[in-house]
Amino acid sequence: MKFTKMHGNGNDFIVIEDLNDNIKDEETLAKTLCDRHFGIGADGILIVKKSQKAHIQMVIINSDGSYAAMCGNGIRCFAKYVYDMGLVKQEIILIETGDGVKNAFLTIVNGKAEGIRIKMGSPSFDAKHIPALSEEEIINEKLKAGDKEYYITSMLMGVPHTVILGRLDDFDVQEGRIIEKHNMFPKGTNVNFCEVLNSEEIKVKTWERGAGPTLACGTGSCAAVIAANKLGFVCEKVKVWIPGGSLLIELDKDGVYMTGPAAVVFSGEYNL
Repeated sequence: MKFTKMHGNGNDFIVIEDLNDNIKDEETLAKTLCDRHFGIGADGILIVKKSQKAHIQMVIINSDGSYAAMCGNGIRCFAKYVYDMGLVKQEIILIETGDGVKNAFLTIVNGKAEGIRIKMGSPSFDAKHIPALSEEEIINEKLKAGDKEYYITSMLMGVPHTVILGRLDDFDVQEGRIIEKHNMFPKGTNVNFCEVLNSEEIKVKTWERGAGPTLACGTGSCAAVIAANKLGFVCEKVKVWIPGGSLLIELDKDGVYMTGPAAVVFSGEYNL
């Protein structure tokens, strides 16, 4: 099986093509390939498939074998891959995901996709959409998890996200493990610990549902900016510092935009 290892700010993925629908067990394949000791190693796999409603389709499987509807860092890697490999030669690529069709705007340098801006869609605070066991929107609400209490803001931003504002030094990202599985969230949640630096900058560290701590989370960075903006701490254009680098998140009347890098690490063949 041919593959390409890529990353967006350290959030790493294995990209494989399945244009003829030959892969039958995506869960086992992801667990095998993503194992950092016995496999290639990654936070998840991105499967390239044909689409009936867009230029191309992206299927995301986390390292634990679970399905993800959307991934911000993953879709930037995916867009670069399909352009650079000649699968879609458009500077605006329509990508089908589990969260609908997303637009990827590419900056081309010497025939390669470099700068990548994604229209991420809009958040939903409806508890039924997240899903979360609440009758109302969860905005700066108290949650007890383990032996600690948190003030959380939750939303669906492609996938479920819960944002906790405070000083990053006051949180261990491993605390996200308990919050992810809290009975408030029947299908789990990603957890983003967010520190506001000023009205145009925040720092975020993320516990990703199905992957654990990652160096970057695109949808999580979007969720953190949305939550901080809703609570009045930041403006509509924010630089997000994450362990693997930075992203630019912009809130617009027609949705959320994310701009950031994507890089190829290496390509090869994996003997299944």
